[in-house]
Amino acid sequence: MKAGADMEIAGKAVCVFLLLTIIKLRRTEGIDRVSANLGHSTVMTCQNKTNITMVTWKINLKTGRQCSLAYLRGHKAERINCSNRINWRSRPDWDQALVIQQVGRADEGNYTCEVMNADGNFDRHYHLTVLASPRMALYCDDHGNPVCEAETVKPAAEIWWVPESNSTPRADSHDNGTVTVLSRFTAHSTSGKNPTCTVSHATLNETKSIACFPSHRHLVLYIAIILGFLMIITFAAAIYYLKLHDYRFCHKTKPPDIIPTYSSQDDTVEVEPYTTYVQKENVIYNSVSDLTLRQNLPQGRSPAT
Repeated sequence: MKAGADMEIAGKAVCVFLLLTIIKLRRTEGIDRVSANLGHSTVMTCQNKTNITMVTWKINLKTGRQCSLAYLRGHKAERINCSNRINWRSRPDWDQALVIQQVGRADEGNYTCEVMNADGNFDRHYHLTVLASPRMALYCDDHGNPVCEAETVKPAAEIWWVPESNSTPRADSHDNGTVTVLSRFTAHSTSGKNPTCTVSHATLNETKSIACFPSHRHLVLYIAIILGFLMIITFAAAIYYLKLHDYRFCHKTKPPDIIPTYSSQDDTVEVEPYTTYVQKENVIYNSVSDLTLRQNLPQGRSPAT
């Protein structure tokens, strides 16, 4: 009796296990696996149903965070704990698709769309994987120095130069799970060869060479500095030369002595008034003398002329 009961319990346990396994397999088969490139956008759609009463997006991220978007017909759409980058593609009353802008590593996880209408409930499951394509860049900076840059998923890539560089690479980590390594070539001499950068990483192995020259902007600046220096030297030499020869830039000059000149006409003009005055005096004197002489003469005689 007891043995029969134990067998029955064991049989039920096996049935439950098989049922759970089948459900799990069916759920696994029903998951759409999608991938998105890091920094790009991706779209996930729901079941194509009409007369939708309610639609909900349930999101379980790989980081453990959960969020959801919900819309009930005739009501305003709601957002719970979701980033602004995750939103409806358009109006949820006629387009229930979900869009993720600038996909990051933290957006990896499971996305489920639940649609409800008069025919029942319909689910669609997604598993999002974010792909980070490695990137290498080799360029010349403003000073004409070669710069090698590599962006990869963690861990950081390794960079080395041929010939060997004296600089130390700098690594910057980003929120999307990538890391950028930057190295500037600062060797004293390249022995006539173009510097070569090599990037090594699990997702990227690449080698590039580049030839850099001083920028025209700095060349013009150097020429201007040299010309200004030469002008200063020339000006100083000119001042020294003039001082050496006792030359004064500013000095008073004595005006030349002016000797007055006289003409005979001026003498005539100056003497003429005096002559006229003397002549008048003589006339008056002669008149007085004649009058006096007449008074003193006897009557009947006249003065001699």
